[in-house]
Amino acid sequence: MKQNLGKTDRILRFVLAFWFLGPWAPQYGLVSVNWVIFVVGWIALLESFIGWCGIHTLLGINNKNQ
Repeated sequence: MKQNLGKTDRILRFVLAFWFLGPWAPQYGLVSVNWVIFVVGWIALLESFIGWCGIHTLLGINNKNQ
């Protein structure tokens, strides 16, 4: 698993995760939508720390040098 996320992308993912997992997370009437937001937040947090994104790998995108 080679890193494919650049510094800016990792920072933005961390901010998104901080927002989605914190008290500022959007809340909706459907519990399933709230769970999706929660899971996306954890995925973004994990990706921000390890610097690798599976979707970028599938699409052949490498932002490591940006």
